[in-house]
Amino acid sequence: MADLSQLFQLGQQVQGRLTEMQTELAERSVTGSAGGGMVKVTADGRGQIRTIEIDPAAAADGDVEMLEDLVLAAVSDAQRKADELYRDELKKLTGGLPLPFQFPL
Repeated sequence: MADLSQLFQLGQQVQGRLTEMQTELAERSVTGSAGGGMVKVTADGRGQIRTIEIDPAAAADGDVEMLEDLVLAAVSDAQRKADELYRDELKKLTGGLPLPFQFPL
Protein backbone atom coordinates (compact mmCIF):
# COMPACT_ATOMS: atom_id res chain seq x y z
CA MET A 1 0.00 0.00 0.00
CA ALA A 2 2.99 2.32 0.25
CA ASP A 3 2.91 2.79 -3.52
CA LEU A 4 -0.73 3.89 -3.44
CA SER A 5 0.02 6.30 -0.61
CA GLN A 6 2.95 7.76 -2.54
CA LEU A 7 0.80 8.13 -5.64
CA PHE A 8 -1.87 9.94 -3.64
CA GLN A 9 0.76 12.23 -2.12
CA LEU A 10 2.21 12.96 -5.55
CA GLY A 11 -1.26 13.83 -6.84
CA GLN A 12 -1.72 16.29 -4.00
CA GLN A 13 1.64 17.91 -4.75
CA VAL A 14 0.79 18.29 -8.43
CA GLN A 15 -2.60 19.77 -7.55
CA GLY A 16 -0.91 22.29 -5.24
CA ARG A 17 1.61 23.25 -7.91
CA LEU A 18 -1.18 23.57 -10.47
CA THR A 19 -3.04 25.97 -8.20
CA GLU A 20 0.14 28.03 -7.78
CA MET A 21 0.68 28.02 -11.55
CA GLN A 22 -2.85 29.26 -12.20
CA THR A 23 -2.36 32.10 -9.71
CA GLU A 24 0.91 33.06 -11.40
CA LEU A 25 -0.70 32.92 -14.85
CA ALA A 26 -3.41 35.31 -13.70
CA GLU A 27 -0.66 37.83 -12.92
CA ARG A 28 1.14 37.49 -16.27
CA SER A 29 0.00 39.04 -19.51
CA VAL A 30 0.16 38.43 -23.24
CA THR A 31 -0.71 40.78 -26.08
CA GLY A 32 -2.40 39.89 -29.33
CA SER A 33 -2.71 42.24 -32.26
CA ALA A 34 -4.29 42.59 -35.67
CA GLY A 35 -4.18 45.02 -38.56
CA GLY A 36 -0.48 45.70 -38.19
CA GLY A 37 -0.98 46.70 -34.56
CA MET A 38 -4.03 48.86 -35.15
CA VAL A 39 -5.91 46.73 -32.61
CA LYS A 40 -4.14 45.34 -29.55
CA VAL A 41 -5.65 43.08 -26.93
CA THR A 42 -4.02 42.25 -23.62
CA ALA A 43 -5.05 39.12 -21.76
CA ASP A 44 -3.79 37.51 -18.60
CA GLY A 45 -2.03 34.16 -18.73
CA ARG A 46 -5.37 32.43 -18.19
CA GLY A 47 -6.86 33.99 -21.33
CA GLN A 48 -9.07 36.59 -19.64
CA ILE A 49 -9.18 39.80 -21.70
CA ARG A 50 -7.92 42.78 -19.70
CA THR A 51 -7.60 45.63 -22.20
CA ILE A 52 -8.40 46.47 -25.81
CA GLU A 53 -6.60 49.30 -27.58
CA ILE A 54 -7.86 50.57 -30.93
CA ASP A 55 -5.87 53.02 -33.01
CA PRO A 56 -8.29 55.79 -34.05
CA ALA A 57 -7.16 55.28 -37.65
CA ALA A 58 -8.80 51.83 -37.56
CA ALA A 59 -12.21 53.46 -37.15
CA ALA A 60 -11.57 56.57 -39.25
CA ASP A 61 -13.29 55.35 -42.41
CA GLY A 62 -16.35 54.06 -40.55
CA ASP A 63 -15.91 50.45 -41.69
CA VAL A 64 -17.44 48.82 -38.62
CA GLU A 65 -17.26 45.29 -40.04
CA MET A 66 -13.51 45.58 -40.63
CA LEU A 67 -13.02 46.91 -37.11
CA GLU A 68 -15.07 44.05 -35.67
CA ASP A 69 -12.94 41.57 -37.61
CA LEU A 70 -9.74 43.20 -36.34
CA VAL A 71 -10.95 43.07 -32.73
CA LEU A 72 -11.95 39.43 -33.09
CA ALA A 73 -8.59 38.55 -34.66
CA ALA A 74 -6.66 40.37 -31.91
CA VAL A 75 -8.71 38.64 -29.18
CA SER A 76 -8.10 35.25 -30.80
CA ASP A 77 -4.38 36.02 -31.04
CA ALA A 78 -4.17 36.99 -27.36
CA GLN A 79 -6.08 33.90 -26.27
CA ARG A 80 -3.87 31.66 -28.44
CA LYS A 81 -0.78 33.18 -26.83
CA ALA A 82 -2.28 32.69 -23.36
CA ASP A 83 -2.97 29.04 -24.22
CA GLU A 84 0.64 28.59 -25.39
CA LEU A 85 1.89 30.16 -22.15
CA TYR A 86 -0.35 27.82 -20.15
CA ARG A 87 0.87 24.75 -22.04
CA ASP A 88 4.52 25.78 -21.62
CA GLU A 89 4.05 26.24 -17.88
CA LEU A 90 2.18 22.94 -17.63
CA LYS A 91 5.08 21.15 -19.37
CA LYS A 92 7.45 22.62 -16.80
CA LEU A 93 5.15 21.48 -13.99
CA THR A 94 4.86 17.91 -15.28
CA GLY A 95 8.43 17.61 -16.46
CA GLY A 96 7.20 17.21 -20.01
CA LEU A 97 5.20 14.08 -19.24
CA PRO A 98 2.06 13.86 -21.36
CA LEU A 99 -1.11 13.87 -19.31
CA PRO A 100 -4.30 12.07 -20.34
CA PHE A 101 -6.50 15.08 -19.54
CA GLN A 102 -6.56 18.87 -19.69
CA PHE A 103 -6.49 21.03 -16.60
CA PRO A 104 -9.04 23.83 -16.67
CA LEU A 105 -7.77 27.37 -16.59
